[in-house]
Amino acid sequence: MARTTPLGDYLRARRAATRPEDVGVGSHTRRRVPGLRRDEVAGLAGISQEYYLRLEQGRDRAPSDQVLHALARALRLDDAGLQHLLRMSTVQPLDVAAAEAAVSVEAMSAILDSWPNTPAYIINSRHEVVLSNALARWVVPLGLEVGRSIPEVVFTFPEVRALPTWPALADRTVRRMRFYGHPYDPRLHETATRLATLDPVFRGLWERHEVDPYYDGDVRPFVEGYGQVALRHQTFVVPNTPGYLLCAYHAVPGSDSAAALAELTERIAGAVEFS
Repeated sequence: MARTTPLGDYLRARRAATRPEDVGVGSHTRRRVPGLRRDEVAGLAGISQEYYLRLEQGRDRAPSDQVLHALARALRLDDAGLQHLLRMSTVQPLDVAAAEAAVSVEAMSAILDSWPNTPAYIINSRHEVVLSNALARWVVPLGLEVGRSIPEVVFTFPEVRALPTWPALADRTVRRMRFYGHPYDPRLHETATRLATLDPVFRGLWERHEVDPYYDGDVRPFVEGYGQVALRHQTFVVPNTPGYLLCAYHAVPGSDSAAALAELTERIAGAVEFS
């Protein structure tokens, strides 16, 4: 019997989420399900319906790059979607827990310790906080404590859900879980199953398989005593790890936000010295 694969799951979800009118496909009959039919995707990609069916069902696991790029065009995938499609076509089972256990936390901790003036933290592929420095925990106290699951914080903490920016934050969080999460990681799917059971918003977002990398962007966390602090974040993949990300915030030099970070750094240093 055919069994599902990460590639098949992704194709099926994106086919269901693609509106026929967005890709120039008309229909004279009422559709029983949303999205495109398999024969329509196959036609748009220039491949046979039978071959496309084998891809969705996991019976063909070695499509060429030419076929994958054609499917990306047919499904109107952006660059992140194409990157994810290519990854899903080659990803192999991995014992993620064992790979994480082999990572030297001490080496990564030394990196954060060398940045006392920069809020910085490290998350794993399922967006759990592995390490964070004191300044990061002060700037984002709810979400950046070591051991926190950022998706759990976003979807289960009332204080976070009350934020006016929560809908965009929720959408972005799920897209990044999909983009960076390993499809064979049981803990990723345990978290997703738990949140999908608790929250229909999460369930709907997760089922769409939309993806978004986490390179850089602007954030405005509310910092007690300073109000909203405008920061820029940068994200880097940590080499020789199973998908760890190093995330750092920085402020425009000379800005009020830079002054706030400098003052917080002094307060933290003073508290450490006093203790």
